[in-house]
Amino acid sequence: MAASNGEKGLIVSFGEMLIDFVPTESGVSLAEAPGFLKAPGGAPANVAIAVTRLGGRSAFVGKLGDDEFGHMLAGILRENGVADQGINFDTGARTALAFVTLRADGDREFMFYRNPSADMLLRPDELDLDLIRSAKVFHYGSISLIVEPCRSAHLKAMEVAKEAGALLSYDPNLREPLWPSKEEAKTQIMSIWDKAEIIKVSDVELEFLTGSDKIDDETAMSLWHPNLKLLLVTLGEKGCRYYAKTFHGSVDPFHVNAVDTTGAGDSFVGALLTKIAEDQSILEDEERLRKVLRFANACGAITTTKKGAIPALPTDAEVLTFLEGK
Repeated sequence: MAASNGEKGLIVSFGEMLIDFVPTESGVSLAEAPGFLKAPGGAPANVAIAVTRLGGRSAFVGKLGDDEFGHMLAGILRENGVADQGINFDTGARTALAFVTLRADGDREFMFYRNPSADMLLRPDELDLDLIRSAKVFHYGSISLIVEPCRSAHLKAMEVAKEAGALLSYDPNLREPLWPSKEEAKTQIMSIWDKAEIIKVSDVELEFLTGSDKIDDETAMSLWHPNLKLLLVTLGEKGCRYYAKTFHGSVDPFHVNAVDTTGAGDSFVGALLTKIAEDQSILEDEERLRKVLRFANACGAITTTKKGAIPALPTDAEVLTFLEGK
């Protein structure tokens, strides 16, 4: 159903926002890096900003440290038009940090500082339930499932959104170093699997969750569940595959000169959700869905051409210009 009276459907993104410290030089280890630039990040926050850049409406729900970095991050959300009433500040814990190395091929390695960080301490009673109930789409990852009390807050938010009729969107966004073990990561990521109606996994996550090294339809469909409306497997520079109730296929990539892959998946998700919040019937119409996925692939590709996630997220106009040139 399309959003009524020209009001765009709200996408509420739940989870962590943090600061990535990125070496000033690519292709070096953290120890060798001569210096670092601070870059705001955290997948759910990136998705919220990706949505507003494309002209959609979004809100972020999560917890930041009541410190300079936390207030800086809240300011970045506001500057980008993301509704901020779902943000809480913790006076006792710091905003999470991650040191990220960019290997020569633009891929990443992470070292996290969270012991515990503010995002892990969000409690169910701190949730803005009215905001969550007003979501057309409720989007989340799995990092918020790692520890209590944030895990309970996540489950509660999901339940409230679902009861209010929101479409649930899940991008597990696996960060192995944050989990106590691989087994625990897999168990917890799968513990909420059958709730989501839209799931996006990367090829790496597909391998991790299925234990299969084959990236094929059979492996992907082993993750299908009856509540799903759309399962997406992103393949980096090889485009993406989609699986819906009555059709499946693949969408070709765009070839660009990738500098930094950070945020490309979030940009893809933000684009997809922006279009779905405008009109959910896209999920049942393969031809229109393919157009939306081509648009989302373009967003992901553009995001890899600049350093950092948030500065690289494209506007609607940039995407249209990019697509005209193809």
